[in-house]
Amino acid sequence: MSTPTTTPSVPAPSQAVTEPEAPPFIERRGMPAAPPKRIGHIVSVSGSQAIAVLEREGPAISNEPRVEIGQLVKVPTPSATVVGLISAVSAPTPASGGGMEDVRLVEINLAGEVVPDPKDGRLSFRRGVSHLPTLGDAVLLADRHDLTRVYTQPNVTTIEVGTLFQDPAVPARFLVDDLLAKHFIVVGTTGCGKSCALTAILQRVLDAHNHAHIVVLDVHNEYPTAFGDRAELINPNNLHLPFWLLNFQELSAALTSGDAYHEAEVEILSDAVVAAKRRYSDASSNRHISRRPGEGGGMTVDAPTPFRLSDVLAFLDEQLGKLERTQKTLPYRRLKSRIETLASDQRYSFMFGSLTVQDTMADILGRLFRVPNDGRPITVIDLSTVPPEILDVVISVISRLAFDLAVWSKGGLPMLLVCEEAHRYAPVTAGEGFEPTLHALSRIAKEGRKYGLSLALVTQRPSELDTTILSQCSTVIAMRLSTERDQQVMRANTHDGALDLLDFLPLLGDREAIVLGQGVGMPMRIRFADIAERGIPRNLNSGFSQSWSRPNLDRAGLEAIVSRWRHAGRERG
Repeated sequence: MSTPTTTPSVPAPSQAVTEPEAPPFIERRGMPAAPPKRIGHIVSVSGSQAIAVLEREGPAISNEPRVEIGQLVKVPTPSATVVGLISAVSAPTPASGGGMEDVRLVEINLAGEVVPDPKDGRLSFRRGVSHLPTLGDAVLLADRHDLTRVYTQPNVTTIEVGTLFQDPAVPARFLVDDLLAKHFIVVGTTGCGKSCALTAILQRVLDAHNHAHIVVLDVHNEYPTAFGDRAELINPNNLHLPFWLLNFQELSAALTSGDAYHEAEVEILSDAVVAAKRRYSDASSNRHISRRPGEGGGMTVDAPTPFRLSDVLAFLDEQLGKLERTQKTLPYRRLKSRIETLASDQRYSFMFGSLTVQDTMADILGRLFRVPNDGRPITVIDLSTVPPEILDVVISVISRLAFDLAVWSKGGLPMLLVCEEAHRYAPVTAGEGFEPTLHALSRIAKEGRKYGLSLALVTQRPSELDTTILSQCSTVIAMRLSTERDQQVMRANTHDGALDLLDFLPLLGDREAIVLGQGVGMPMRIRFADIAERGIPRNLNSGFSQSWSRPNLDRAGLEAIVSRWRHAGRERG
């Protein structure tokens, strides 16, 4: 497999319909390109769609080129060669016998044109059609030279992720800058190969970019084996995300209840946090907290400055000593109990379990976002064992930190944030998800590109994903989707000239995809490369057949689980 390269221009002759010499990679593959074949002529042009009648050369029907939906065709005109995709085939007036032949039609979505470059005269592809075909113009199947010219953009950095469905000898390439800078999404049903497709993309990106900064939020623990020693692996055992990095909305979600006492607990917690930050600052003579106008000397409830939970508990005790009525003390007692429970629970030790508090913000950011990357440009964060009640908070913190870091670095640290199962924490229905997480991802989707922060979303249910975030993804990698509702959402949120291709999402095979948007030179159907030899994403849990083929848990093991369960923690090792 070749590494990502900046693909060279293909030399072009003086006429738009004359073919240049075959590119070098075709010769290396030992598959000579066949000349273009005429298949019909134009009988109708309406807007961006044209209709052609298929022609027969003679009785030897077996020799006729096979015409399939999704194939690339070209229509030579006096000024340019118009390029389009076949979107439908039909025989509206079937023959009734007596030597009559069917009238066969193909519908073509016009997408672009091949024209000579005004600088050097080389043929190049561009989107949009300025010279529409007319009645009688010949329609030819695109040959390998055409496919290469259209799908391999000259003088642009690309990555090779697989092959074209129309011709497996032609590599499928993504435009790196457009793919990453404008967000992309991978959609498909469970088992169709979304994780492998994402891995293929990221592996090729890393092959050519040793100084990348990529963070993968892995909610199923699938990616630890996918990137080898190029990945920094983080899980709850070695994750350090201290509570003082949370903004107040995230902190209140973790520490307060959601019942009738919620507002009272939030107000009390706000006062307690500010007081704890002041106490920590006063006790830390070697630390300096910058003062800003209107921020009370830097002591705002949202500022990412360290403080101790013990100081929060001390503040609550002080307030409890001043109160007499039981009803008024209830929010204080509940808040104190919640904090003590989280601090003692092993499952939350990565956030609340530290006995000492130090200002390690730079170290934490450096490890999460690989600054410097030390030969490991990608971070895989295993969130599969994070308690569900705090998972949204963790994702919110990481997403918000990524955006704030991008803003404060003034775009000097381009990063890619990969969100698996994105519909779970950015749902379309208001009130179902954690509001800070949705807000953080929405802010990245709408403003991240200004600061060099990009999103890569992976989901099996695009219909359940927030529409604002979905609409910001300029490249869509659509794999097999069997649900009609999901297909409709993808059609509604995809702005491209080949939407008819999405009608065939239920028919795609494993590792096959239809790619639309800015990340490719033109809409295409591709097959992702087999990445088995380079490391594939997989869940490390044993399958049922393997686990059930032998005894897997004895009484002593069950009692150990019960013991850990009762002590509100999981074994950490």
